[in-house]
Amino acid sequence: MLENNDSYKRFFALFQQQNHTRLSGFDDFMQRQGVTFNLYKNNQFVEQTFPFDAIPRIIPADEFARLSKGLAQRVAALNAFLNDIYGEQKIIKDGIIPPDFVFGSKAYLPSFHGCAVTKQIRTHISGLDLVKDSATNEWLILEDNLRVPSGASYPLSIRRAYRQLFPQLFEQMSIIPSDHYGDRLSAMYDHVNPGGISVVLSPGRFNSAFYEHSYLARISGARLVTNEDLFVENKMLYLRSFNGKRVRVGVVYRRLDDDFLDPLSFRNDSMIGVPNLMSVYRAGNVALLNAVGNGIADDKGIYYFVPKMIGYYLGEAPLMSNAPTFLPWFESDRRYVIENLHRLVIKDVAEAGGYGVLFGDKLSQQQLSDLAAHINAEPRRFIAQERIEFYDIPTFINGKVEPRKSDLRMYIVHGEDINVWAGGLTRFAREEGNYLVNSSQGGGFKDTWVLGA
Repeated sequence: MLENNDSYKRFFALFQQQNHTRLSGFDDFMQRQGVTFNLYKNNQFVEQTFPFDAIPRIIPADEFARLSKGLAQRVAALNAFLNDIYGEQKIIKDGIIPPDFVFGSKAYLPSFHGCAVTKQIRTHISGLDLVKDSATNEWLILEDNLRVPSGASYPLSIRRAYRQLFPQLFEQMSIIPSDHYGDRLSAMYDHVNPGGISVVLSPGRFNSAFYEHSYLARISGARLVTNEDLFVENKMLYLRSFNGKRVRVGVVYRRLDDDFLDPLSFRNDSMIGVPNLMSVYRAGNVALLNAVGNGIADDKGIYYFVPKMIGYYLGEAPLMSNAPTFLPWFESDRRYVIENLHRLVIKDVAEAGGYGVLFGDKLSQQQLSDLAAHINAEPRRFIAQERIEFYDIPTFINGKVEPRKSDLRMYIVHGEDINVWAGGLTRFAREEGNYLVNSSQGGGFKDTWVLGA
C-alpha cells in the first residue's frame, strides 16, 4: 500500500511547479562532492555513488513528536541494559532475560565486565531502523544498531543540494533544518570527553563509508585519522601532529568494529587498529563512541527483550513496539515457527545488512524442511517475524513515480540529553516487490523531511 498523506499531496502540488531540469543537479552534486557508498566484492574495490531519489519521505510534526519520545525511551533502556550487563547483571539475576541470550552471544565481551565508561553513556550514536505498518499506520522497530551505525551523512549531504536546487520548495513546505546534527555530535563529544581532542577513527579510503567518515569529522569539528596517526603511551592516547608534537586524544568516534580496534586485545591480524588502545579505554582516559561490547544490545535475539527492558529499567510502558517476533529458543515459539515457516521471515542473529534473511514463502518444500532442521538444531541462532506489510512510498523509477518499499533509519545522539535527530536515512528497494532495502543489497536512499508544527 502506498503512503500518501496530505503532506505528500502538498509536496507533489509544489514540486510540479518546479523546474524539473534541475533534477540532474543531484547527480552532478554527488559526483562533485564524492558522495559514495563503496563496495568490496569478489576481491575488487568498486567505488560508486549511492543511488538517490528526489522524492523525500515526509513526516508530519505530530508524528515526529511521537517517534522522538519512543526512540529516546528505547535508547535510554538500551543504555541501562548495557551498563547493567557489563556491571551487576541484575536483569539476568531477576529472570527477565535468560543467561544464554547474553553469555551465549559472540557479541558479549566478558573480558570487559566491570569496565566503566565516561558518564555511564554507552549508546552515544544509535541508528534505529523502523518501518511503518500499512495495516495499523504505526511505526515498528525492526532493529537496534548500537555498534557503528552508518548513513547519516547521505541525507545531510543531499539536503544541502536540495536547498540549492529548489529553495522555494523548502520555504513553502516548512521543513525543520537538519544541519544541527554536527553540533549535536560536537556537544556530545564535549560531554563525555575526559580530556583531549576529538577524532574520527577510519579504516581508510577503501572502506565502504569513507565518504561519511570524512564528512562527519568535518561537520562535528573532529580530526579525521587512521590508526597510523595515533599511538599509546602510559595509558594515554595521542595524535601524531604534523609539527612533531603529540596531542592528547580524549574522544574517538570509531568507525571500525570491536574486533579490529586493538590487535593486542582482539584480532592480532588487524592492520587498522591502535595497539594498546584498550589499556587507555580501561583506565577511563578515552571515550570510545560507541562503547566496546555494545553488540550484545543489537543482537537480534536480545531485540525480543527490549520492551521488557523498558519496563524493568524505566518503569514505563513501551511507547513503540517491536515487529511481532518469535524466539525458537522457547519451545512454544519453536513449535509455532516450524508450523508456520512457510509464511514467516527468518533471520540469522549473527548476520547484518540484509544478509541471512529468508522469506518462507519464497522457499521450496525441501528448503523449508532443511531450514526447520537448522532451527531445531540451533534455536538460539534464529528469530522469526511476521511479515509486515509496510508502506511503499512514491519513488522516481525510470522517469515515472512508482511505489517502492522503504524503511527509515533514525539517529539518536546521547550526550547530556538524548536527542532524536529531525531527519534520517530513508532507504528504498529499487525493484518492485522487494522487501530488502539495505544499501548492501542494492537499495537507494532518500532525504527525510520532518515538517514544522
